[in-house]
Amino acid sequence: MKPAIHDASARQPSGGPSPVPGRGDRNDRAHKPGLSEVEAEISGLLDRTTQELRLTWRKLHRMDPRLGLSRDLLIRSLAYDLQERAHGGPNAALCRRLRRLVGDSEKGVLSANADVAPKTGTTLLRSWRGQAHTVLVNENGFEYEGQRYRSLTVIAERITGAHWSGPRFFGLTKRTSASLPAEANK
Repeated sequence: MKPAIHDASARQPSGGPSPVPGRGDRNDRAHKPGLSEVEAEISGLLDRTTQELRLTWRKLHRMDPRLGLSRDLLIRSLAYDLQERAHGGPNAALCRRLRRLVGDSEKGVLSANADVAPKTGTTLLRSWRGQAHTVLVNENGFEYEGQRYRSLTVIAERITGAHWSGPRFFGLTKRTSASLPAEANK
């Protein structure tokens, strides 16, 4: 018979306490030093029963959560609500953009990022391996070599033979300062 191993990394019998600090005892999460009040409140959601979560939802929204809403979604939604209450909600520009996207979706319009989508009639030109590639922007997509496409990404993939972001391939996206070479940031 082998002697018992008393190593913290050794596997514990099923149901036993975890030897790793911060693991195993969920009640300990809400009382850890360094957690903000909101973080502690959010981590405390995990320890509540589904009935308690539904009651919290009722208090917050003054109505019952939808039937069939999973425990996981209840927790996520309540966590979002707590963060929004503590740090504020989305700004006005984001709310306008979301309303516009919802409206477009209800009309059946394929929405694209307004910062990336070029205007109808624009000609995009890209040189790839010594060959010039021209794409015409149409009202319902793009035209390349006499064929219509709904996506620049499909065209970029056809040109390169590899998956590329179409807007990035054609130079339509803004590169963040973090993605630029170090010399360009100076």
